[in-house]
Formats: sequence, structure tokens, C-alpha cells
Amino acid sequence: MDDRNLMQNLLLLEKGCCDLYMHGAVESANSNVQGAFNAAYDDSLSMQSEIFAKMTDKGWYNVAQVEQQKVDQLKQQFATAQ
Repeated sequence: MDDRNLMQNLLLLEKGCCDLYMHGAVESANSNVQGAFNAAYDDSLSMQSEIFAKMTDKGWYNVAQVEQQKVDQLKQQFATAQ
């Protein structure tokens, strides 16, 4: 397994952790448990962001640029849907 595959796996695992912590916070029965899940969620989001940034710096995670016209069309579509 090379570094790129390792980082991809770490990113996927971290995204999964974010999902679990978020659901744990939503389903918490009291504020102490919810606070613990929220803290873990924040830490996990931070780690996910760091992994993503390193992968992007190395060119291992490319984000496609969207034309401004398409962004504007979506904005208008959702603005009129309300």
C-alpha cells in the first residue's frame, strides 16, 4: 500500500467517524453525553480537514472547479423553491 492509498483510507475512516459522532450527538439522551460527542466530532472534523489539505497539497485529491454560471443557477433554483 502506497502513501496515497493510505491517506485515502485514513480520509474515509475519518469521514466515517464524523458521521458516527454526529449521529451520536443527535441521539444523545443528555447534555453531558452530547457534549462528549460534540467534542469528538470537532476533533474528527479537524483531523479530516488536515488529511484533506495534505492530500490536496500532494495532488492526490483534486477538486473540480465549477463554472460561476452553474453556481448562480443553483442559487436561483433554491431561492425560488422557498
